[in-house]
Amino acid sequence: MFGKGLCLAFCVLLGVARGGRTMPKLADKKLCADEECSHPISIAVALADYIPQDCRFIPIRRGQTLYVYSKLKGRGRLFWAGSVQGEYYGEQAAQLGFFPSSIVQEEHYLMPGKVEVKTDHWDFNCH
Repeated sequence: MFGKGLCLAFCVLLGVARGGRTMPKLADKKLCADEECSHPISIAVALADYIPQDCRFIPIRRGQTLYVYSKLKGRGRLFWAGSVQGEYYGEQAAQLGFFPSSIVQEEHYLMPGKVEVKTDHWDFNCH
C-alpha cells in the first residue's frame, strides 16, 4: 500500500511490530504518485459510512476526509489505500488502510497517480 519509506511508520501504526499476519492479496499492482507511494494522489471525502470486512480495511464515516495514496489495479481496482482524517479519531493518529473507491469522491488532485508499483506483503498485513 505504501512505499518502503513509510513502511516502518505504517507497520507501527498497524501493530505489525507486535506480530502481524499477511492476508490474501487484493491486487498485484497499484498506482501511486511516486515509486515509494509516499505522496498522496488526492484528497477525497466519504459519501457514506463504511464498516470494514477485515483488518486490511479502515472504518469510515460519511463526511470524513481521506488522503488517497494508492489505487489498486486489476482484480482489486475497486479499492484504494489511504488515511482517514477527522473528528472521529480525535487525538489518535490517522488510521491507514484500504476502502472502496465507490464510497468517496475525490475533491482535490495533488499529484498524478500514474506510477505503477508492485504490491508486497506489507500492503496486506494485519495485526
